[in-house]
Amino acid sequence: MRAKDVLVDSLGRVREEVHAVVEGLPPGDLNARLDDRSNSISWLVWHLTRIQDDHVAGAFGLDQLWTSEGWADRFALDLAVEDTGYAHTPRQVAEVRVDGGDLLLDHYDAVHERSLTCLHGLRAEDLDRVVDENWSPPVTLGVRLVSVVSDSLQHVGQAAFVRGVLSRR
Repeated sequence: MRAKDVLVDSLGRVREEVHAVVEGLPPGDLNARLDDRSNSISWLVWHLTRIQDDHVAGAFGLDQLWTSEGWADRFALDLAVEDTGYAHTPRQVAEVRVDGGDLLLDHYDAVHERSLTCLHGLRAEDLDRVVDENWSPPVTLGVRLVSVVSDSLQHVGQAAFVRGVLSRR
């Protein structure tokens, strides 16, 4: 199995989990927070999607779908357009609300498909290309993509936990 196949499979698993967490939930559950300092399912899925969009677009020299395809307008959040949710305060987390799961899933699916398109032509040697020199050591494409997978799996797991807690209430 080639490295890009592992990444494609990993992102496919993230997509399956995102859909499993979001599908069938009413807006009240999507937007519910277990307490005033926790993240909602809406925030978690929005954030993992924003991070994937931001990181993949940056690594491949593309515009983020968040702005280029009008997702920022569709979500109409009271946040800066470049905001990805990183280091959000509880007040900012509360700003991320949706009227239904379709918006979250459609946004995620668009970013997922873009990511797969980027991975399609990837060669093994491309994974060693430096994409971010703001770190020591500099971040390679391979490290950045593994980071996206890791972040996504952590957040979708958190969202699944929240869904489980809410289903028991």
